[in-house]
Amino acid sequence: MEALITSTAVVALAEIGDKTQLLAIVLATRFRRPWPIIAGILVATLANHFLAALAGEQASAFLDGLWFRYLVAASFILMAGWTLIPDKFDEDEEAKPHRFGPFLATAIAFFLVEMGDKTQLATIALGARFQSVIPVMTGTTLGMMIANVPAVFLGHEIIRRVPLATVRMIAALLFLAIGLWLLAQTAGWI
Repeated sequence: MEALITSTAVVALAEIGDKTQLLAIVLATRFRRPWPIIAGILVATLANHFLAALAGEQASAFLDGLWFRYLVAASFILMAGWTLIPDKFDEDEEAKPHRFGPFLATAIAFFLVEMGDKTQLATIALGARFQSVIPVMTGTTLGMMIANVPAVFLGHEIIRRVPLATVRMIAALLFLAIGLWLLAQTAGWI
């Protein structure tokens, strides 16, 4: 349960203002069909985050050792700093969604845009931390949906009203707290 709750909270906060959330807004305003877009986000996130959580779990099992636990702790601390940097989304980089329709365009675009994104890297780190693919994938997917479903329905209104700097600060503090806790636990301080 800890893996599920932590994964949900970390990704829900980290996703606010992220380029995939901006992509959700762009797709929602372009297609004006929220349900196929939401389904595309869900399918892409499940696939991407399953692979990321699996990679994290396998890496932790393969690389089990003190130095690897320090590496996971450091990755959360670095993620805290990265979270403070606002994402920018360039519509020109996006695949041409008109030829695929809203579901397929969203699924493909989200899967590709999420590659190497901070939420995917957080999912890898969470998979390594908890060594449990399904709860981590479920939590990170739930976090993505918590952040992106309102973006699909409310679009630009959310971006206009939500203080993204504050949300980024909260997400960064959460990443930092997890990283410092893992660091202290690995060092035997707690």
